[in-house]
Amino acid sequence: MSPVPPLELHTVLLIAAAGLFAGVQNALAGGGSFITFPTLLLAGLNPVAANMTSTIAMFPSQTTSAIAGRKLVGGVGGLSFQQLFAISVGGGVIGAILLMVTPPLFFSKLVPWLVLFATSVFAWGSFRSQPLHAVAGMPTGALVAVQSCIAVYGGYFGGGIGFLMLAALTIAGQQIRMATATKNMLAMAMNASAAAIFAFSGMISWPAALALCAGGIAGGLCGSWLIHRMPERLMRGFVVAVGAALTAWMFIR
Repeated sequence: MSPVPPLELHTVLLIAAAGLFAGVQNALAGGGSFITFPTLLLAGLNPVAANMTSTIAMFPSQTTSAIAGRKLVGGVGGLSFQQLFAISVGGGVIGAILLMVTPPLFFSKLVPWLVLFATSVFAWGSFRSQPLHAVAGMPTGALVAVQSCIAVYGGYFGGGIGFLMLAALTIAGQQIRMATATKNMLAMAMNASAAAIFAFSGMISWPAALALCAGGIAGGLCGSWLIHRMPERLMRGFVVAVGAALTAWMFIR
């Protein structure tokens, strides 16, 4: 199968619609990749190309969210924000390179386990009790190791990185509001480094990426309007259901 098959106009429009939904989903609850990734698979892209295209397509809307909260970011656990940012960029590069050297067939076999892991992390992060205040600290070395692993995973696949970082940052001692802003900026750093590498890979379906990007930006605007009108828990439950269905489909297909 060609990594980037030609796309019919109706397929591009359906991808744009998926981007719209993913943008709304990201604004309300997160987990938009659970919508974009399977949509690109159904459009005919192989899993590696679908993952790369989804990362690039959703990067602009992710950047907007990160910049909006930039005044709240900070360091924690003996690490400055600049050090956390550098770790995230470096890990994103390593993860992206690992993905590029991964044979599509091997990645196809790995994807169900990645989706299962991401769905489990999303479900745990969505429905666990959120701390109102900072909790116990984390040694600096442990925080470096944890953030490095998350960053490599973020560059390689990325599902669930927001919840993984939110957990790590709050355990390390950040208040929940600062941790939310910081993890948005660090996720942007991971995806920026990965997207810069993926853009020159020859594996990107640019019509699909542009359609997803346009839909995602529109969806983000819609999501900002809906954020006070739709139960967030309902949206999170939907993402978990989509992830579970996608996991089952990936295992049996």
